[in-house]
Amino acid sequence: MRLEFLQRTFWAATQQDLDCFVIDNNGFILISEMSQEVGRFLGEVDGALMTQLLSMGVFSQVTMYDYQAMCKLQNHHPSAARPLVSPVSALLTATRWLVNELLLFLLEWSAWGSWHVDRGAEAKAVFHHSHKHKKQDTLQPCDTEYPVFVHQMAIRETNGVIECGACQKIFVMQQIPNSNLLLLVTDTTCDCSIFPLILQEATEVKYNASVKCDRMRSQKLRRRPGSCHAFHPEENAQDCGGTSDTSASFTLLLLPLCAWVLPPQLLW
Repeated sequence: MRLEFLQRTFWAATQQDLDCFVIDNNGFILISEMSQEVGRFLGEVDGALMTQLLSMGVFSQVTMYDYQAMCKLQNHHPSAARPLVSPVSALLTATRWLVNELLLFLLEWSAWGSWHVDRGAEAKAVFHHSHKHKKQDTLQPCDTEYPVFVHQMAIRETNGVIECGACQKIFVMQQIPNSNLLLLVTDTTCDCSIFPLILQEATEVKYNASVKCDRMRSQKLRRRPGSCHAFHPEENAQDCGGTSDTSASFTLLLLPLCAWVLPPQLLW
């Protein structure tokens, strides 16, 4: 069944003055009246409803770990002063600056010629833009943890009232038969924005010295196989591709040269 057909059928069978969601067993929205909510986690859209489902035991939180994550490298300079630069680092910085200036000079006045002035100016702007945004955050390997929410299959349907200060929000939850999907229906008259959103953000795991040593000991180094199995008796070598027989086309090799020699008026 296509998702578009399921959505049309769903909205035809429900009242449009209610907030209706179809979510999976991990709390991600599959069907919503707002298209921008589809694919997002329910806690990011309705924190009050997800908080209530957690407190009632409809969903349980499980902590997952990512042992191959990348985190930003934290700078540990206590003062705002710039750290000391070694002579070698200063020399490399100066050399890099000179090379950049030389490239800019060549883009303007070298072999591009007078009829390449527009292209040279465009290349200069692109070079300036890329050079300006070249600096990126330094990343390093790390371990992160993030919450995952799982539906408890024992609770197939429930309802409740969420106290939102000046009003009450009523909701109904029911599992869709023969699926891992849940139907959630709430009213739209009560504003429950006082509840914080529930996010699935990953946070870096900080280890102390002893735990960090244990983690490093437990990590097994990857090793290559002791032998290479490049052939199988039931394999027909004639079925393999012939990419090694591919040769370069002489015509394609001449195209860049023609694009360089011909006037730009003929190329446009």
